[in-house]
Amino acid sequence: MTISKELLDELLKGCERPEDLLGDAGLMKELKIKLMERMLGAELTAHLGYEEGKDAPPGQPNRRNGTASKRLKGQDGEVPISVPRDRDGSFEPELIKKGQTRIDGMDDKIIGLYAAGLTVRDIRSHLEDVYGLQVSPDLISRVTDAVLDEVREWQSRALERMYPIVIFDALRVKIRDADSRMVKNKAVYVALGVTRDGVREVLGLWIADNEGAKFWLSVMNELKNRGVQDVLIAVVDGLKGFPEAITAAFPDATVQTCIVHLVRHSLNFCAWKDRKTVAADLRLIYGAPTADQAAAELDAFEEKWAGKYASIAPAWRRAWQEVIPFFAFDPAIRKIIYTTNAIESLNRVIRKSIKTRGSFPTEEAATKLIFLAIRNFEKGGRNVREWFAARNQFAIMFDERFNA
Repeated sequence: MTISKELLDELLKGCERPEDLLGDAGLMKELKIKLMERMLGAELTAHLGYEEGKDAPPGQPNRRNGTASKRLKGQDGEVPISVPRDRDGSFEPELIKKGQTRIDGMDDKIIGLYAAGLTVRDIRSHLEDVYGLQVSPDLISRVTDAVLDEVREWQSRALERMYPIVIFDALRVKIRDADSRMVKNKAVYVALGVTRDGVREVLGLWIADNEGAKFWLSVMNELKNRGVQDVLIAVVDGLKGFPEAITAAFPDATVQTCIVHLVRHSLNFCAWKDRKTVAADLRLIYGAPTADQAAAELDAFEEKWAGKYASIAPAWRRAWQEVIPFFAFDPAIRKIIYTTNAIESLNRVIRKSIKTRGSFPTEEAATKLIFLAIRNFEKGGRNVREWFAARNQFAIMFDERFNA
């Protein structure tokens, strides 16, 4: 629709200063109010079947019944609107629904601020400073609680039949316990799958006090109930009870310890001046062409460093059964498993959102924020780099399971 120059000139008569156009009592705000009221009047006309000022159709008992005042919160502050009414109360406007108190995507603004890690108090201050709106904590909580419905739908959605790689990882988050009212360190577990086409997909998130075989078996069964029939490689960070749970649910899955986490765990025992040398020697282990050569490199590492850092080599030996599957894979697959860029970038997004929070009042509050962080993560690039070479290797190594 094109607005004529003549109409614009007529509207702008008397606008001599910026505030005459954009101020709280300016033309833009007034025009917005008048247009909304005009549209509401048109909706009532369609509902009643006759124009304002004209007679109602024969047999039409319902009539116009004045207006009701409503104040809507929007990016222009509070906007007063006169909403037309009918006598029998059957009019249900679409533009501004009954009970609606916000316009201009204010809910999206609140959720966006919440996703950025702002507390309820921070959001209230921001809305008042920027938009001149005084919003109650209860309203903000109601808006963000609506995210929980989306979380439940997301957490129960159907999944792919097969995932070549699923990476499981854990973050520690401080959450107030509902029973004791004490703040506890709870683990947030995230499962990140890679589809047959090399697309990263967060399969779910779970919050638990303690990890263990029973907990992980419930997670595996949930994934099965949502449609997952096979996992080719499950990458884990030494999660307690996980190998038993994954093989109970997916007996053909290869369980692989995350090499990056194992290296980082090892370097935690090192003095700063030795880290570079120790890291280079560890690279000889996981960079070996075969499992036998890797075992020989581990022996050499232990002989060199046992006197100074006696706990590193035993940590690798304890995890060895979940390390050696790594050496059966082509470098194209090894690179994806080793670097775990996908889960690392996801964790960065989550940590960025939660770093401003000392603790969360409930598990639901933590779930809301982490889910919003995951949603932001998935808006970015989701394709695994250099997947084509890895896909060819999967197709050969796992044949029918990959191609089914």
